[in-house]
Amino acid sequence: MRYPKFLSENGVIGFAAPSFGCNIEPYYTAFGNAQEKFKRLGHSLDIGPNCYAGEGIGISNTPEKCGQELTDYYCSEANNVLISCGGGELMCEILEHLDLERIGTAAPKWYMGYSDNTNFTFLLPTLWDTASIYAPCAAAFGMEPWHASIQDAYDLLKGRKLSFRGYPLWEKESLKSEENPLEPYHATEASKIRCYTEGKENPLSTEEASFEFSGRLIGGCMDILVNLLGTSFDRVPAFLERYREDGFIWFMESCDLNVFAIRRAIWQMQHAGWFKYVKGFLVGRPLCFGQEMMGLDQYRAVTDLLSVYQVPIVMDVDLGHLPPMVPMVCGALGSVRITGNQYEISYLLK
Repeated sequence: MRYPKFLSENGVIGFAAPSFGCNIEPYYTAFGNAQEKFKRLGHSLDIGPNCYAGEGIGISNTPEKCGQELTDYYCSEANNVLISCGGGELMCEILEHLDLERIGTAAPKWYMGYSDNTNFTFLLPTLWDTASIYAPCAAAFGMEPWHASIQDAYDLLKGRKLSFRGYPLWEKESLKSEENPLEPYHATEASKIRCYTEGKENPLSTEEASFEFSGRLIGGCMDILVNLLGTSFDRVPAFLERYREDGFIWFMESCDLNVFAIRRAIWQMQHAGWFKYVKGFLVGRPLCFGQEMMGLDQYRAVTDLLSVYQVPIVMDVDLGHLPPMVPMVCGALGSVRITGNQYEISYLLK
């Protein structure tokens, strides 16, 4: 696995918009404030041509222009790390317009984003053996003040921190709006993970529960993962064989999927062989949190199928569309320690 250089004290932060740009509120103002905050931290900026664009369908610009921008800015020596402006809907359509050979032979660079950006954060390790960061997009860095998770994402980019713990509260309903674009996370709900071991929910009390598992981290947004599955960009089987000795921790979360769609996604990945050599699962709170349909909830949607692997399944972790989120290094070796209701994820870059 190739690991990029971390952001230096006066390093240049690049921005690209392969999915949505920051052309409307609250993202426009938030992105502008993020830039000012990064400048105050001593960084220069390299802003891509699509960052404020809104001409595309589900993305910032045409697939051709988005593919060109991502290729150019990832391969450019003018910036040291690259942060996506935002998530969106149809980043998949830019993939055939990427210069795959040029990206694969470029010096590795940290690319950070989540949601629709799974189209790149997942492909970097599986196609090019290059680690990436599944974490908030650029506009989130404009909030005032920074939530601890935003500071964690920045500290990871800087290489200051490689071990992270879950956060005590999460946001069920955001207060961020066009009128309040710099509003921080409205974290009001107490975080509580649910652990399943040996195919059933762990019966131990929160004071007694303690276990650890490790493997190479891979995953992202399920909406995007199942869309990539079976395409020419699906090189997962070969990736799994290359790192089979490490085993894998799959981290997953969902945006638009209801509980039945989540279950279908799990079934599809399972029957495609993606969970071969799995050592554990980390599942974030889905955007449909609390939904139940015909007796199926967000937990059984996952655990009924994944219990066959007899590995730890940790649910409702800080990951994805209901913030905050622990920054995940996709492609890195990871160790997960569960102690009661607390979890810690540590990365080993080898």
